[in-house]
Amino acid sequence: MALPEKVAVLGLGIIGSRAYARLVDAGCKVICWNRSPKGLSEETATPEEAVQGAAVISIYLKDSPALREVVTRIALVLQPGQIILNHSTVDLETTQWLENITLTRGCRFLDAPFTGSKTAAGNGQLVYYIAGDPTLADEMDGYLSITSKSRLYCGLAGTATVVKLATNLISACTVQAMAEALAITTNHGVPVDCLIRAVAENVSASPLTAMKFPTMVAGNFETHFSLANMGKDTRYMLALADSAGLETPGIAAVSRRLTDLCEAGLGDLDYSALVKPYLSSPES
Repeated sequence: MALPEKVAVLGLGIIGSRAYARLVDAGCKVICWNRSPKGLSEETATPEEAVQGAAVISIYLKDSPALREVVTRIALVLQPGQIILNHSTVDLETTQWLENITLTRGCRFLDAPFTGSKTAAGNGQLVYYIAGDPTLADEMDGYLSITSKSRLYCGLAGTATVVKLATNLISACTVQAMAEALAITTNHGVPVDCLIRAVAENVSASPLTAMKFPTMVAGNFETHFSLANMGKDTRYMLALADSAGLETPGIAAVSRRLTDLCEAGLGDLDYSALVKPYLSSPES
């Protein structure tokens, strides 16, 4: 696999920092930037510096406002032929805006959000949803394989954004349902282990229930995907539903719950903290 001569990674949060490390270990020359400096040897003071001369620019920013701010800055120095990959989970309108900006500058663009949290990113086991020019998607498959186990092509730019938000809708509603199931069963004298075993043998079982039930029971909310980020994504989901004229009461209710818990100061915890109000100890 031929590696790009130079790569820029913008955003060094939970996922971006681990993607950066994977690329460095693979032998890529990687320049990086983060709003809060991380002290890395190849880190620049500005995103404009980071993207200068980069063949590929991989963006792992927090949300739509952050993406729009940074891309507005780097748009002034983008050069024709550069490849921009957006891995940030943003709203559909922002994805379309970004595609327009990059194409106007003569760049090439892929809508490429991911699924997978901290552990998956560290092990190169993300899954990318890819949308845009299929030829470019094929061209970038080897590069993306450094940080992922698979790539799913979804269609025209924007479709990957929609797929990513749809999967997060399912995850958010599932974890809220798990929190409620734990609360109801334990308050009626059912041992936690009984519920976990019952779910494992039920069609409702999934890798998500297997991963989150033990940490929720233990009150361990080490952040793999934050409650605040999931709340942000649910608002993007509701905007998609509204634009299609759809009523989505399930995710609307979960979004309100996430907002309430963020306002209560839980936003930096893992989104499995949806169970926290039900735990017996207020210190949990």
